[in-house]
Amino acid sequence: MANKEKIMYVCDNCGQESAKWIGKCPACGQWNTFKEIKTTPQPTSKGRGGFSNSGGISDRGRDTAKVLRLKDISSHDDPRIDMHDAELNRVLGGGLVPGSIVLLGGEPGIGKSTLSLQTMLQLTDKRVLYVSGEESAHQLKMRAERLSLSPTLSKGRGSSEAQSISQLDNFLLLCENSLEAVFDHIKEVQPEVVVVDSIQTISTEDVESSAGSIAQVRECASALLRFAKTSGVPVILIGHITKEGTLAGPKILEHIVDTVIQFEGDQHYMYRILRSIKNRFGSTSELGIYEMQQTGLRQVSNPSELLLTEDHDGLSGVAISSAIEGVRPFLVETQALVSSAAYGTPQRSATGFDQRRLNMLLAVLEKRVGFKLMQKDVFLNIAGGLRVTDMAMDLSVIAAVLSSNVDTPIEEGWCMAGEVGLSGEVRPVARIEQRISEAEKLGFQHIIIPKYNLSGLNRKKFNIELVPVRKVEEALRALFG
Repeated sequence: MANKEKIMYVCDNCGQESAKWIGKCPACGQWNTFKEIKTTPQPTSKGRGGFSNSGGISDRGRDTAKVLRLKDISSHDDPRIDMHDAELNRVLGGGLVPGSIVLLGGEPGIGKSTLSLQTMLQLTDKRVLYVSGEESAHQLKMRAERLSLSPTLSKGRGSSEAQSISQLDNFLLLCENSLEAVFDHIKEVQPEVVVVDSIQTISTEDVESSAGSIAQVRECASALLRFAKTSGVPVILIGHITKEGTLAGPKILEHIVDTVIQFEGDQHYMYRILRSIKNRFGSTSELGIYEMQQTGLRQVSNPSELLLTEDHDGLSGVAISSAIEGVRPFLVETQALVSSAAYGTPQRSATGFDQRRLNMLLAVLEKRVGFKLMQKDVFLNIAGGLRVTDMAMDLSVIAAVLSSNVDTPIEEGWCMAGEVGLSGEVRPVARIEQRISEAEKLGFQHIIIPKYNLSGLNRKKFNIELVPVRKVEEALRALFG
């Protein structure tokens, strides 16, 4: 007797489930986002995709589950898998956790497949199964040969292209769209790492809808999650980003997986940002930076030198800020353009910075400092295509806006870090010593910091001049006299 299908409704925006269709989602408040999906109860007998506990998925997990005391559970952590990529290891929290499931998302053409293939080619000590549902084996071989020209991949494995590819005995490739067939090959080859590119192209026989639908993505991701948890083999899923900027699936994928990392960047820029959105094994504020080249992605170990233009002396509207993403300090260039509103209504535009916070800082400039910007267009840009969320950028945003407004450049050798409050005060920021050290390392002579950060700070160990300020007026007076 066939299993009876069950109809459910899932919010396309947040993943909220409902037994009936609802016009407005009670969780996220969006209208007309519920989509109908059909789910099939799991069969009680062992099917084609079932595994024993030694090989992966087990359909007897419900029968063998036991209630455990917290004190009886071992707290020993398995050693993380070194990805031989410092940027990726940092975003993952120190490496890939055995038995975890990681979702790598990004826009089409941003470099998700290149990053995953390049990383897996470096794991010569692990048996890797790369499942591709989008490209043929010939296409992947051509890409692997192109990536083998990278100095990172060629190091220690021979100088020629043929020698690098010939030594990849542990890299296994499978071009398949059926989840059941993928599990059969997993039982056969016993991989230590599994990569699925992409999860939207994989389908299971238990669901009748087409590949890429909510039901298919849900069932396939759940099956791969059970495999990862029972076998201890980490699984990396590659997912696409919709035109709204969210992971296709939709949010169901983010609920299922352990770690969500997003690959960002503009295709017109050479830099790519790897950002952690969700991480059960590490911080969600870490950042990795890559540079796209013809031979693959190159790690950017010192982003400060690349995010600063070589020469901006004599140019107004440019301010340098010492920002921190996660535990990583770097200097970033803030650019502003202030001009008279040509069409009556002034425009406010920000690229790489929060639009609402820009409006708040402009209001502080007008109310507390006395600069009239009501009839001015204000455009703000973070150089390099970077998106920064650090509050310490406030001071550089105000300085760049004022520099463009009065058409007076900021002297070379100045940088700043400080959060601006609504009353015009400069609030203290975290990790001030790392910010100062980064500015000093790159040759800056002066740095403006909040006065409250001076308490407990040893000023003698820094060769850079510290300029403490309490209010925005003091910072502007130090910059412009």
